[in-house]
Amino acid sequence: MSDQESSALSGLRLASHAPLDAAQRVGRRKCSRCGASRMFYCYSCCALVGLETRDVPSVELPVKIDIIKHPNETDGKSTAVQAKLLAPRDITIYTYPCIPELDQSAENIVLVFPGPDAMTVEELWEHFSADGKPRVKRLKVTDADPETHSCPIQRVVFIDSTWNQTTRIITDERLQALPNVELKSRRTCFWRHQKGCPDTYLATIEAVYYFLKDLHSHYFSEYTGEYDNMLFFFSFLHKLINKAKQAAGKV
Repeated sequence: MSDQESSALSGLRLASHAPLDAAQRVGRRKCSRCGASRMFYCYSCCALVGLETRDVPSVELPVKIDIIKHPNETDGKSTAVQAKLLAPRDITIYTYPCIPELDQSAENIVLVFPGPDAMTVEELWEHFSADGKPRVKRLKVTDADPETHSCPIQRVVFIDSTWNQTTRIITDERLQALPNVELKSRRTCFWRHQKGCPDTYLATIEAVYYFLKDLHSHYFSEYTGEYDNMLFFFSFLHKLINKAKQAAGKV
């Protein structure tokens, strides 16, 4: 693990990885739904394997998230299912050409995707207040937090795809009216690096995590790990894979 990667994944406020350690020692098991051999979860069925619901943290999000998955994206290489397993009440996954109904007259919706017209998370408030009548939602960050905060958006759309395949989805006319948001540059810790792409291209679960972190920092309060558990599986797998590489003398 590079110093950079170690820094990015260190200090996270995570639920105990002990259940994952125990499941890893047992090894792969059959998914109760499809019968496929899986470790930790079935990426085809979006179901835990060898784990109970109580073994995995449940993260409450301040916005609803829709992830549009490219039909040619390999399920086993996608991290989108991790997001759904960790925030099941707030995250929905669609396989393109299916996309969510996006009613911008009822909600402030953004698409997280870089581009020349993309705004930053910090600029969301100004964008949705341009008419002088901001349509914002008063909400609680968590049930344990009785104080309400103003959030300029209610729904966020992400695309789950290799960068070379994103054109098919991003050019869909149903998404053209959505304002784009670009995350500030961060380097990925994903072990499946896309050839020919810079290391600032994030895995889907990383993009979701960093967006939530930035949103919280700008519109709620100082970030103190509220969404760190979105990286619960990712950080464990990163550690597991790097140990295997070290044992094989590949790092």
